[in-house]
Amino acid sequence: MATRIGKKRAQQPIAQVPSEVTVVRSSLPASVAAGTVFIASGAVLVLEILSVRLLAPYVGLTLETTTSIIGAVLAGIAAGAALGGWVADRVEPQRLVIGLLIGGGLLVLLTVPIIRALGPAATEGGSLAAVGVAFAALVPVAAVLSGVTPTVARLQLSDLRASGTVVGRLSGWATAGALIGTFGTGFVLVPLMPVSSSILAIGALLVLTGFMLAVYIGSIGRSIATVTVLAALGLAGLTLAQSSPCEAETSYDCIRIEPDAENPQADVLVLNRAYNSDVDPSNPRYLGFPYELWIAQAIEEAAPPAKPMDAVFVGGGAFTLPRWLQAARPGSRSDVLEVDGGLVGYDRRILGLQTGPTLRATVGDARLTMRREASASADVVVGDAFSGITVPWQLMTTEWMHEVRRVLKPNGIYVLNMVDLPPLRLLRAEAATLLASFANVSMVGEPGPKSGLPEGGNELLLASDGPLPPMHKPVRAKAYNQSELEQIVGGVETLRDDYAPVDQLQTR
Repeated sequence: MATRIGKKRAQQPIAQVPSEVTVVRSSLPASVAAGTVFIASGAVLVLEILSVRLLAPYVGLTLETTTSIIGAVLAGIAAGAALGGWVADRVEPQRLVIGLLIGGGLLVLLTVPIIRALGPAATEGGSLAAVGVAFAALVPVAAVLSGVTPTVARLQLSDLRASGTVVGRLSGWATAGALIGTFGTGFVLVPLMPVSSSILAIGALLVLTGFMLAVYIGSIGRSIATVTVLAALGLAGLTLAQSSPCEAETSYDCIRIEPDAENPQADVLVLNRAYNSDVDPSNPRYLGFPYELWIAQAIEEAAPPAKPMDAVFVGGGAFTLPRWLQAARPGSRSDVLEVDGGLVGYDRRILGLQTGPTLRATVGDARLTMRREASASADVVVGDAFSGITVPWQLMTTEWMHEVRRVLKPNGIYVLNMVDLPPLRLLRAEAATLLASFANVSMVGEPGPKSGLPEGGNELLLASDGPLPPMHKPVRAKAYNQSELEQIVGGVETLRDDYAPVDQLQTR
């Protein structure tokens, strides 16, 4: 009969190794050890990816957001690997690994309450606030779960002559868990269920794994088990009780609808806590935001009245402007390039969007889907994929401008809606990029009270190799001609695929 886990084996000295370092404890079966590190390491990577979705509604889906999360998780992994190994040399590893699994599961269940409690303050706190929230929520749990692998390795090392094999095998299983966690989260969990539900499931799995291992080893008391179950249920309840800022979640966006204060028939679409667009399904000509009116004016002045136009819209939102174009210029054809298929589905279900031959929705990153557009096929390309907290850098570079020019007809216009605040570094860089790519460039923006420069918020850039629309008296805005824009830009460097620090340039 095999020796029961928890009982010590007879000491067997190892050749050329002092007897005081000989390991005498029972190890776990290889499959149990592999499964334990697989689950613990996979959970860390699952939590890392899901945390991007948790933080995005507060601080945006930016380079700073992902950097903060990756840095926090790596800090936790480093601390956990070092401290876990140190503690495992001083504490009975069998009991330690159980505590790490159950403790890690409880900390996972605490992630959502921490981010939901600290997230609103991070909205106005900038990059440092994002780092603070990420570290508070992720370093402890990543450290605890990363202590599992060295603890299991310590438990398995019954023969130091096989230490390389044992450590290498466990490291391989831990890495496999991380890989499965990474791909499974991005391709399965995020599209399948809400982020908070996925985190609840991962926390519960870790706690359950710890309990199963404890039962297998036979080293958990009834009182400890009861306290652990109550703590897990309490944290799960706290997670469920947290109010989400989202009415719906997609792979990219946290979606919420608010009423339009000026039109009771209209809805305002809020994506990741930023006002995106508004729409009145009963009146597609309704445009409630000034930047929407500026874009409509540019389109109207670019072609004879009522003439059908061929348009490409980069970014869908509530599909406000494509719907307006259909109503204002019957017979027009629009192709909307929207990265978030979930948002398109939400627009159809909730906001009355109807797509068809003259209003198409193409799902995918616009940098890729734009390649499907025929050369010289569009009278106008409208760039409206930006928000106050999310900037798709790949749609701001010189290389992207070349693709836009390819799709535009010879005198077609590119109309780009931007969001930036003083000192307008991102606006200047993007304007410099347009000036280097197109023959004619102008701008529309709300002027500040003193300098005459745009005071920030939405700015509209217009570019073409032909004549630009005159933009007479845009609503609540000033039209800046090319000479004025060149003075604003100064000697700013253009944006390119190999140099586009848009998250650092934008002032939010």
